Amino acid sequence: MSDPTLERHFKGHRETVTSVDLSCNMKQIATGSMDSCVMIWNMKPQMRAYRFDGHKDAVMSIQFSPSGHLVASASRDKTVRLWVPSMKAESTAFRAHTATVRSVNFSGDGQTLVTASDDKTIKVWTVHRQKFLFSLNQHINWVRCAKFSPDDRLIVSSSDDKTIKLWDKNSRECIHSFYEHAGYANQVEFHPSGTCIAAASTDNSVKVWDIRSHKMLQHYQVHSGVVNSLSFHPDGNFLITAANDSTMKILDLVEGKLLYTLHGHQGPVTCVAFSRTGEYFASGGSDEQVMVWKSNFDCAECSDGVRLQHKTTSSIKTPPTSSTSQPNFDSQPSALLSQASEPSEHLNGHDSHAAAHAQSSTRSSSHSRATHSHSYRQSSSASSSTQQTQSKALPQDPQRVQAQSQASDGGVPAGLASTLEHIIGQLDILTQTVSILEQRLTLTEDKLKECLENQMEIGLHLQRREEA
Repeated sequence: MSDPTLERHFKGHRETVTSVDLSCNMKQIATGSMDSCVMIWNMKPQMRAYRFDGHKDAVMSIQFSPSGHLVASASRDKTVRLWVPSMKAESTAFRAHTATVRSVNFSGDGQTLVTASDDKTIKVWTVHRQKFLFSLNQHINWVRCAKFSPDDRLIVSSSDDKTIKLWDKNSRECIHSFYEHAGYANQVEFHPSGTCIAAASTDNSVKVWDIRSHKMLQHYQVHSGVVNSLSFHPDGNFLITAANDSTMKILDLVEGKLLYTLHGHQGPVTCVAFSRTGEYFASGGSDEQVMVWKSNFDCAECSDGVRLQHKTTSSIKTPPTSSTSQPNFDSQPSALLSQASEPSEHLNGHDSHAAAHAQSSTRSSSHSRATHSHSYRQSSSASSSTQQTQSKALPQDPQRVQAQSQASDGGVPAGLASTLEHIIGQLDILTQTVSILEQRLTLTEDKLKECLENQMEIGLHLQRREEA
């Protein structure tokens, strides 16, 4: 695996870049900013950027549709706009909420949008004609982010009420709440497998939860500032994070450790996103700059990740399980701590032009180099002292589980085990739904009882008046 490299940088926004996304064909990059503008940057050097003016206040979130033919933007002016990312800058706008719209996200099929707002609601819309479908209303504070799951069956949301909620899109019920007691999550993302979620928190941490067992899988304390944004690599083995400490971190989710620390932005890094293929990622910051990086995670490394995951599981003593069950990755905390506490090499990008010609990232290493600057030594020691990882490896996706089961002797057939697991998951959801219905029925009964008591009291009062 080669180190990530800074390929290009763009400057055109007049204030902090709040959101970034890359088109599916990597020909364009879309950004939103506090300057109220949406910008479309063309990767071909000879093509100029497009500046879209339409929002009357800061643009908080932006995303390409799956096909790349549309760009959705959410703004503090309470509207959502759908743009055609071309020179004509055609757009349609609709008033989505009664307060700032913090987040907008396309479903996997590109047919619906989910928005999150400071009015404490999450709303789902059709892309065609922007028709309102339904809202989700259980948060009790600003909702920072809402995202569809890869299969579009679930929605995850994060709020200033310090909860992360998981919603069933069809039943429109909250099926589980994860609690962020030390802070709230600025952004949440589904793992590409759809089995877990990651959250970037104001308590400087990154946490990963399994959405089936509702247990925390990994906890990274690698930043020294608020974590603003994160993005999964499409193969699911890596996670990139952006924070107020002016750095981005690339985490190896299979090993459960910090892999790279990236410098380049001057000031907080406010947003980061992998491309659809994972070949590139882009970042934006309070320095008004947009940077495009080549990840250099080649296919061989991705397959090595699978082998590495098997190696990791074999080194951990766990109770015997069937060949198709999810392995128990409860590794020894001391081992994981030592992995995550290795000092990372850094490069300070004081100037974007210098950073463009410099190696702006280095691999985590147990040996510091004498040629590194004093600022590196300080940041390295500070980083190594704060890096604490309590992890379990992420659940394997179904294809890997099936490959494991075919390679092992005996046990339950992979297809049957997968079906059983799906049935159990559906039963869990059904149980939770029934529980919610029971609660609602109890509330209804209590209200009905209260109404009847009030009616009787009014009747007695009227009877007494008539007698008097």
